[in-house]
Amino acid sequence: MPELGALEVFLAVARTGSLSAAAREVGVSQQAVSARLAAVESQTGVRLATRTTRGAELTDAGVLVAQWADRLLSVAHEIDAGLASLRDDSRSRIRVSASLTVAEQLLPSWLVSLQADADRRGETPVQVVLTATNSDTVIDQVRSASADLGFIEGPVAPRGLRSRVVAHDDLVLVVPPTHRWARRPDGIDAAELGDTPLVTREAGSGTRDFLAAALRKALGKDHVTTRPALELSTAAAVRAAVLAGAGPAVVSSLAVADDLRAGRLRHVPVSGLALHRPLRAVWQGPRVPPAGGVRTLLAHIGALS
Repeated sequence: MPELGALEVFLAVARTGSLSAAAREVGVSQQAVSARLAAVESQTGVRLATRTTRGAELTDAGVLVAQWADRLLSVAHEIDAGLASLRDDSRSRIRVSASLTVAEQLLPSWLVSLQADADRRGETPVQVVLTATNSDTVIDQVRSASADLGFIEGPVAPRGLRSRVVAHDDLVLVVPPTHRWARRPDGIDAAELGDTPLVTREAGSGTRDFLAAALRKALGKDHVTTRPALELSTAAAVRAAVLAGAGPAVVSSLAVADDLRAGRLRHVPVSGLALHRPLRAVWQGPRVPPAGGVRTLLAHIGALS
């Protein structure tokens, strides 16, 4: 009998019709998908798919096995949900690790409304133990099982973890009103930004990684990021440094919304650079989030969007 994880990979191939698309969906390499598919075929003794120039096409037997595998995994998820319902801790207490943007700007309102929903329904509220850190550390904590759920802001979904986009955010280039860029109605271009030392977060920050990836996409993969003017560990510190005149910064629009409205900071448009980014939840295990507090929190966030 193939492992459930291998069957999930096979179903991803069946859904997408491509090994590479299946790899992106499940968050592993294409070679790993090929190996899992070969393992299922070896264990079952049945040819499930044929590789074509267009991708992967299920055989007649593969179509049947995909239907059976889908039913089997549905039952497995029902069992998982049932077992979780017997574990009070899994319903009432979860460990969440979140990037600073999500932890400071989004999670507080999500958790307050989650508590209010539980109170209205007379249910036991989910207790969240929150750690705020950078995206790289979030990923490490989820992989090591020291966090049940993570929220990150990097440019891509991490390999080996399940993920779901839960929100979107825009990065913005900000300067004090006295900065020379504040007097440019049309802003600057990506090349000028790429050549300018910025006030940034530390290495491992999702905001910093996303900006670096966006600049490489705009300026070429060989673009070398300019040495930061100042490197700080929190978005609040970056904001304060920009206000003090340390240099420009690219930050979450959520973190500086009040400053922009009040005129303390100015938004400088950047042409040729895509700064709209997804914010993702990440977890280990099956495609469906684990039953209990994790699934309850993610379902609540989804209902708010």
